[in-house]
Amino acid sequence: MCSILAYCSPSADDELFQEMLSRTASRGPDASRITKCGGGLIGFNRLSIMGLTPEGMQPFVKGNSAVACNGELYGFRLLKTYLEHMGYAFAGESDCELLLPLYEILGTKMFPLLNAEFALVLYDGEHDEWIAARDPIGIRPLYYGRDVKGVMVFSSEAKGLVGICDEIKPFPPGHFYKEGSFVCYSDPASAGDSVNADLTDTDEICRGIHDRLIEGVKIRLDADAPIGFLLSGGLDSSLVCGIAARELPHPLETFAVGMDVDAIDLKYAREVADYIGSNHHEVIITKDDVLGCLDELIKALGTYDITTIRASVGMYLVSRWIHEKTNIRVLLTGEISDELFGYKYTDFAPDAASFQKEAQKRIREIHMYDVLRADRCISVNSLEARVPFGDLAFVDYVMRIDPAKKINTYGIGKYLLRHAFEEDKLIPHSILMREKAAFSDAVGHSLRDDIMAYAEELYSDEAYEKKRAQYTHARPFTKESLLYREIFEKHYPGQSAMVVDFWMPNKAWPGCDVSDPSARVLSNYGASGE
Repeated sequence: MCSILAYCSPSADDELFQEMLSRTASRGPDASRITKCGGGLIGFNRLSIMGLTPEGMQPFVKGNSAVACNGELYGFRLLKTYLEHMGYAFAGESDCELLLPLYEILGTKMFPLLNAEFALVLYDGEHDEWIAARDPIGIRPLYYGRDVKGVMVFSSEAKGLVGICDEIKPFPPGHFYKEGSFVCYSDPASAGDSVNADLTDTDEICRGIHDRLIEGVKIRLDADAPIGFLLSGGLDSSLVCGIAARELPHPLETFAVGMDVDAIDLKYAREVADYIGSNHHEVIITKDDVLGCLDELIKALGTYDITTIRASVGMYLVSRWIHEKTNIRVLLTGEISDELFGYKYTDFAPDAASFQKEAQKRIREIHMYDVLRADRCISVNSLEARVPFGDLAFVDYVMRIDPAKKINTYGIGKYLLRHAFEEDKLIPHSILMREKAAFSDAVGHSLRDDIMAYAEELYSDEAYEKKRAQYTHARPFTKESLLYREIFEKHYPGQSAMVVDFWMPNKAWPGCDVSDPSARVLSNYGASGE
């Protein structure tokens, strides 16, 4: 991970800008640089992943233009060769060095062509214009706001803008900003409006899922820094590990996390690790670890959402362990599968059209929830997250599958994904067919229970009602959610609108009108948490 910052005014204060950039130093601990350009200041904190030499340091400058990008441009080597044949010369091996030449040729038309996870800010010196853009899923973060003089400011994280901008907003995924306006260049969820009528055969559909996911993993194995894998023992992370184990010539470094008293996932992760022959690491956490990290975790996340915070605890602590104990710099994860293929609660979807509409909603909002979690938990520990299920070709393909094929009529969720990999035997069949368990629950049921008990002790019923009443947006509805909101407000006062609301199952569906986001409260949870 890296971090970027841009203050779009020639009168930007150098000292203030340096302090703002330092707030996200953990995203890029290797080097920091500020570049003054005609329109203002661009800053960059570097985590060296591609092109490890000093020539890979950003912002990149070409003439009067400059760019800083937190991202990975997949397949960039072939594109670089093409640009070199056109006469462009490159100083180093960084993928992001291609961005200014591409912009020189294509302008903003380059954004739909990028196969990338990215957020960037670019100053076009020829036209004295500021350009900003974010990948279509929102895997890489970007926030914006205006200072007291109305000057636009961009930052990789909201913390970079606290105290500078009265209103901090997430940059909309799949958009670019130019001349004061946001323009949508890609909306992956909209693919769900155009179901591929030619895809009717289940085996053919599954072959498409299979081949595209494998490609999504393969292109994310290209790094000049060491790669590791988060392995929960669930379907999604296990498939990523299974594919990578077949593609790489050496054993994977895999990491699992669990509570010291009732970890569920550890035994399943160990089963996968033994099967694929990885060098496996187990990180055991305690009640004190969980409660002790909440303040720093919520500061890193920039959210008050219950589901996000619960699921972040294990990921944050295992990422911290990896940072402290290993030389790993890149982590592949299993996020974005549920949004495409279904959660436990989507088993209650009343019909296929409702399932599809819910998937579209989740893809459009995921930058505020699971993707935010993966980015912050990993990046705050100076690591980079890569998300194969977020590969744009894969997402587009799955969204176009007839939702009647995706809805759970098979007796098990995510059937198409499971069936797609039955013949490969990349992971144990028992894992391939394992029921889904919510990550925070599978780390250990005590994780959620310990936090809820702590919140119950912290607030009397009277204090809870009084404190929650002061919030009009996303009002806390449990003592646990009040605890999270108060910590959030300490670090991001008045900025709750950065997250649209609490992540919850669709309460309009029968069986989903629940008071807690955990899948444990659903009637179909069954053996998921065993």
